[in-house]
Amino acid sequence: MTYKNFSLDQLQAMDAAHHLHPFTDHADLRAAGSRIVTRADGPFVYDTEGNEILDGMAGLWCVNVGYGRDELAEAAYEQMKELPYYNSFFRCTTPTPVLLAQKLAEIAPANINQVFYGSSGSEANDTALRLVRHYWALEGRPEKNRIISRNWAYHGSTVAATSLGGMSAMHGQLYGEVPNIAHVMPPYAFELREEGESDHDFGLRAAKAVEDAILEAGPDNVAAFIGEPVMGAGGVKIPPESYWPEIDRICKKHDVLLMLDEVITGYGRTGEWFAAERLGLEPDTITTAKALTSGYQPLSALLVGDRIAETLVKKGGEFYHGYTYSGHPVACAVALKNLEIIEREGLVERVRTDTGPYFAKTLQARLGDHGIVGEVRAFGLMAAIEIVADRETRARFPGDGAAASCVRDHAISGGLMMRAVGDTMILSPPLIWTRETIDMACERIGAALDRAEADLRKG
Repeated sequence: MTYKNFSLDQLQAMDAAHHLHPFTDHADLRAAGSRIVTRADGPFVYDTEGNEILDGMAGLWCVNVGYGRDELAEAAYEQMKELPYYNSFFRCTTPTPVLLAQKLAEIAPANINQVFYGSSGSEANDTALRLVRHYWALEGRPEKNRIISRNWAYHGSTVAATSLGGMSAMHGQLYGEVPNIAHVMPPYAFELREEGESDHDFGLRAAKAVEDAILEAGPDNVAAFIGEPVMGAGGVKIPPESYWPEIDRICKKHDVLLMLDEVITGYGRTGEWFAAERLGLEPDTITTAKALTSGYQPLSALLVGDRIAETLVKKGGEFYHGYTYSGHPVACAVALKNLEIIEREGLVERVRTDTGPYFAKTLQARLGDHGIVGEVRAFGLMAAIEIVADRETRARFPGDGAAASCVRDHAISGGLMMRAVGDTMILSPPLIWTRETIDMACERIGAALDRAEADLRKG
């Protein structure tokens, strides 16, 4: 069966009849009908109507090497022919997860040499939570099990990952969260900085909220702090430079483990293999997924620091945790080839020295003074545009995110896929974007902002 045998109306009808989408108002979607993307090439995706759309989100933060990479398809095909699947249970493994673990240890921070595989960032964060609490139990301190996280953080959609995250709407649909997880203010200066407060001082205040939570619980009861280097799905919230060094100091002072969620920032997006390197951190765990395979196969890798790994090996006995597809040989084969492409084409260095700085400068120069833009911020190839009704007061338009959704709809109709998070527009493009692609995106964003402003200021 091929989709080419069906019309758009038929595909939309089947989609509405049988397919429950993630993070979707299903009644609304079924009334409007899904956009059905049928193919992609380089930085573009194409739908059933033949519309070419510049992908400003790299799929869902993941397609770092762009679309249409024959090498990745061939790597999957060759591995499927040789060995399509075998598990990592029963004291067995297959070659590709072994080789990938070796490669990940090479590119990870120096204190990280072990890998635990899953199929998604959510699974990896579940694993990280279990492993961190298990570590302290093995060290004879089972009471040291509280995790400090942040409001608006996103760490996945499973019960444990949702509990780790700080999305109140998601918590409301859990009907009972995993206990002993506390949330504090995020480092979101645009809305939370006090009048006259410098970025530096705000960063220290946001970090102090973490220390205050540690002290309130008692350091002997706190296992770890978890955070995204840049808060991604929460709206590309970029901490001030003072924030992460202070978090590092606080964690070391109170013997609290540091869990970095690099599901979005890993594998080159920030101009380093991992944001931990850019921030000068040596975390105890790094959660990765998405761009590990550039989205061509589902795969996650929890990178585990030596401190935890050594205790697990020496004191742990059997660790009762794992997945059917942990270390899937096909996914790992694709990941190996993907990392080879990133390395061979110098994409990490390109983001660090060329496209990342150009991205930030061009977005600010072309869009920063727009009538409904309150702030433009960027970090590597991640960016956010705050949509406001009044640039002076930063007052928002009414409608709880309706303004950004208006911008998003105009952007997509104008040939650019962007995402709206609350009143913030966000970008996370493939690492293959060039200066020319960035210019194209800025032109289309500017046009979308103009059309949205005209709509929003009517009446």
